[in-house]
Amino acid sequence: MAALFSTRPFSGRLLPLMVALLGLTCPAFSASADQDGGNNMQFPWDKMRLPRHVIPVHYDLLIHPNLTTLTFSGSAKIEITVTQQTSSVILHSKRLHITKAAIEAGGARSVQEVQVLEHQPFEQVALLAAEPLRPGHSYTVSIYYSANLSESFHGFYKSTYRTQNGELRVLASTQFEPTAARMAFPCFDEPAFKARFSIKIRREPKHLALSNMPVVKTVNITSWLVEDHFDTSVKMSTYLVAFIVSDFKSVSKITSHGIKISVYTVPDKINQAVYALDAAVKLLDFYEDYFSIPYPLPKQDLAAIPDFQSGAMENWGLTTYRESALLYDPEKSSASSKLWTTMIIAHELAHQWFGNLVTMEWWNDLWLNEGFAKFMEFVSVSVTHPELRVEDYFLGKCLDAMEVDALNSSHPVSTPVEDPAQILEMFDDVSYEKGSCILNMLRDYMTAGVFKAGLVQYLQKYSYQNTKNEDLWNSMTNICPTVDTDENELQGGNFCRRNQLSSSSHWTKRETLDVRAMMNTWTLQKGFPLVTVTVRGKNVHLQQEHYMKGVDSPSSTEYLWHIPLTYITSKSDTVQRFLMTTKTDVLILQEEVEWIKFNVGMNGYYIVHYEDDGWDHLISLLKENHTVISSNDRASLLSKKLSISKAFDLTLYLKHETHIMPVFQGMNELIPIYKLMERRDMDDTANQLKVTFNLFKDLIDKQSWNDEGSVSERMLKHSLLLFACVRGYQPCVDKAQEYFMKWQKSNGTLSLPTDVKTAVYAIGAQTSEGWDFLFSKYRLHSFNLEKHKIELALSLSRNNDKLQWLMDQGLHGDIIKTQDLPHIILFVARNPSGYHLAWTFLKKNWEELVEKFELGSHSIADIITGVTNQYSTRLQLAEVKEFFNSLEEKSSQLRCVQQAIETIEDNIQWMDRNFEKVKKWLQNKKL
Repeated sequence: MAALFSTRPFSGRLLPLMVALLGLTCPAFSASADQDGGNNMQFPWDKMRLPRHVIPVHYDLLIHPNLTTLTFSGSAKIEITVTQQTSSVILHSKRLHITKAAIEAGGARSVQEVQVLEHQPFEQVALLAAEPLRPGHSYTVSIYYSANLSESFHGFYKSTYRTQNGELRVLASTQFEPTAARMAFPCFDEPAFKARFSIKIRREPKHLALSNMPVVKTVNITSWLVEDHFDTSVKMSTYLVAFIVSDFKSVSKITSHGIKISVYTVPDKINQAVYALDAAVKLLDFYEDYFSIPYPLPKQDLAAIPDFQSGAMENWGLTTYRESALLYDPEKSSASSKLWTTMIIAHELAHQWFGNLVTMEWWNDLWLNEGFAKFMEFVSVSVTHPELRVEDYFLGKCLDAMEVDALNSSHPVSTPVEDPAQILEMFDDVSYEKGSCILNMLRDYMTAGVFKAGLVQYLQKYSYQNTKNEDLWNSMTNICPTVDTDENELQGGNFCRRNQLSSSSHWTKRETLDVRAMMNTWTLQKGFPLVTVTVRGKNVHLQQEHYMKGVDSPSSTEYLWHIPLTYITSKSDTVQRFLMTTKTDVLILQEEVEWIKFNVGMNGYYIVHYEDDGWDHLISLLKENHTVISSNDRASLLSKKLSISKAFDLTLYLKHETHIMPVFQGMNELIPIYKLMERRDMDDTANQLKVTFNLFKDLIDKQSWNDEGSVSERMLKHSLLLFACVRGYQPCVDKAQEYFMKWQKSNGTLSLPTDVKTAVYAIGAQTSEGWDFLFSKYRLHSFNLEKHKIELALSLSRNNDKLQWLMDQGLHGDIIKTQDLPHIILFVARNPSGYHLAWTFLKKNWEELVEKFELGSHSIADIITGVTNQYSTRLQLAEVKEFFNSLEEKSSQLRCVQQAIETIEDNIQWMDRNFEKVKKWLQNKKL
């Protein structure tokens, strides 16, 4: 989510000034802050998690950032209740210089002197009271402190941007999830310690302050300093607190439910905020209606932050975004930008219920936040923006999750975590994508109406509370799935019973279903099942096993899933259903069939292997009339457990495919194989394999070089033309060169179609002159929406010096923002000329990368896996192992390191097993 702090020491002479600027008289007591062992005092707590007997009720925060000195000072007055006698208050603090602290008894107005001890390894401080705090009583903890604004992307951090005139401006923004609120104010920084927050922020009159709640009054402190008082928040977790001090401008609208929505951005980009504003209004209205629970705050702000590590953050009432995730220009932005912006806004607004209103008790159940928000993106946008056809992309998310989940180093959706690095590692494809896919499977199993009733019951029951995995299932247990919601009779407690069972809706012989028992098999064990189907006349024999990459034999027998199987056959396109709860089972069909296809629409999170001639029948079906089954069904066939020759035979039908999902999936299967050969310098076979790209030739030739078509058609066009040009398909290269020369001749003023720009830029960047011209445009304010396209094109150069310079500039952060460095490294790693450079860069700059992006973060994981995932030699494996083993244990034991090593081992096995087979297949087939 965010990155590690700069360790720049705080300037001592600023401390008295900053405390004075708070304008608060400090109580007459002394406080001392000691490191562990200071004055021979032992820290009174030895656990990573805070004690449960001191509970925060309300925070009164005053924050004063100085955007010139890049420091801030603050005070936190925390009302607490005590449930057992204690002589210490343990809370979180990280890199805060505590200058004074006191504990005041409620009612008695007596102030106790406290001693402050700090335990840096656990990011905790202890306030040691002279007199014990008594159970059943309330106290107020007061802490005064100062710190540096962070130089990275989390805590209370510095961000900068340049105006159209080139002036550098500074702002300060927050990113607290998961464990960085403690870097902005001392707090009980765990999600279960929910409290209310009253926030005051001091700023210069020329700046604007934003927080979770609206401003209720502004007080003039001096002629050059004002103080904004924000309304008291609802009860919420510390990671959802947010504040920004900037010179942003905004546009606003009121929803049909009376909520004020505003989009904030740097002044020069305010004209790019309109699309996000309209989308947010539609989406917030949708969620209020869908959940039948009003949005509880008076406003919802969306702020585009110039420096932002992830995509966005769901702070309650003040969601924050990367600029490219929120800003949209109909004239310049691509179709994929529109889709991405809409989906991310949908994700963050879904969190206002899933995550903010109802929050997981601890980070082991992060998926209750992220899986739901990811799932609700598709539910909401399919209704509010049907033209985007989001359903076309959901399957891709599930297939992405399966890539990671098929590794032995994967983890259950719900898995124990303790320290901040482990918590950060939970923000991965398993929590987000797998979480959303198993929810989609559950909805398909229960039907949309019954599933929604269970969700509403869950949200209503646990509003402003924290939950565990089982709380969700208990809200849905005994709800029975049906084909038509009308067949159900909703009874007391929102349970339903089936009035009648029809064969087409058959799930199980039991009348009611145990959702908890079923879903525990999907959330408490890692991986997913492979279902092997063997047809013997009318009998369909089924067997399930744990699917793992690179493992041919069935895995250990302890894994068992409750699988909601669905299937269609050559004789009937009516979806049949069967809940498989045992290792093996037999289905009896009414009649013999030519073919059977399981996992209809790929709504289930499992894969299928067909024994005997099962695959041959499906391959024939695709070749003869591929539209008989849906595009998702076609895409789902293009993966997983197949012999290499059958897999290639299956892809041959792609000559006739036009739908985005199967085409993308075909590319996703073929391109990595090509790259494996390329990385091994097996040029003959790699060039032969290039011939398989002829499968897409007709579709490429049909693409128009304009912005016409639906969003899906435009995204397909963008990907196909880029693919064709980069792979050297001459008609595409010639057309792109022609466009680039005209664009260059116009000095970049010629308006290129947005969906072909990346392909045009990529070809233009192949010459040194074209690369330099493209980079000169990258630096201009008018090209800010095209930075990502230009970065991709620049990283496709064959000039190693230019590639190295790109990565160095990303690390430096002036010309190329450091937030963009992870994907620049990945672009270079995918370049045949650059993958050695990317690996060397990672090794050389490891410590700086960890400092900027934080150990365990998704950014670090993306860099590690992205740089190494095409390695396939034992020498490369040894080199990767040697480097990570040379690091401290916390780094070497990262899950992404284990995934990288396992992927290389799987690549080696795959090449050993299949290289000769690929050569043989290519020799026998003329494409």
